[in-house]
Amino acid sequence: MFAPHRTNFFESQTKMVEQITLYSAKVCPWAHRTELALKESGLPYKRYEIDLANKPEWYAPKVNPASKVPALAALPRLRKLAESYVLLEFIADLSASTKPLLPSDPIARAKARFFVETVISKWGSVWYGIQNRGDDPSGILPAIEVLQNLLPAEGYAVGDWSIADAAVTPFIARAFVSLKNDAGAYAEGSGKKLYETLQSDPKYARLRQYYADVSGRDSFKETFFEDYLAERYIERAGTLRAEKKAKA
Repeated sequence: MFAPHRTNFFESQTKMVEQITLYSAKVCPWAHRTELALKESGLPYKRYEIDLANKPEWYAPKVNPASKVPALAALPRLRKLAESYVLLEFIADLSASTKPLLPSDPIARAKARFFVETVISKWGSVWYGIQNRGDDPSGILPAIEVLQNLLPAEGYAVGDWSIADAAVTPFIARAFVSLKNDAGAYAEGSGKKLYETLQSDPKYARLRQYYADVSGRDSFKETFFEDYLAERYIERAGTLRAEKKAKA
């Protein structure tokens, strides 16, 4: 089990935070990772859904000047915080005395950060090209292999569940939704074909077990909206494919 980290300091800080408001969006993986950490932490919070296609006029000037989600407001002493990995570490610090979300050992903590940095750097731009430009979905396989190689033989990224798992789970989940529903700018049929491979090929058994472990947690079940995402992805895929056909 993770040991409490800097208990006295962060215990006092937690008591000072009387209210947390998370500004989020169901579709956004960066926001989802933050809410996963909040759920796991046990810290009470209120969630405010932001429509990314029609953001409230007050959001940028009053909450996040970058006009992105996630953002977090913690009162009374803390005001506004943004950027998802910053928020993950903030939540881990706040909950360290009651529900550690990072190992106390410095080497293990470094491994957690390395896991996140390596997986997301391999995944992010590649998946964007697949989903939005229509690149071949199989282009994500090298990133999946990196993920599998970094995982221990069983369990989570660095032992107990941690913010390292929160950081990558939303991206795997959304890729599965897209591929399963063939809902991207890529060639029709190629998404489902890759999804079937990922679900059946022994080569990807570790990915399947890892995803079963992280998606089986209550924190994930309570914050992941698969039907909503599928509907949005299918609608957008239709638009993107129509645009590609018109340009051909």
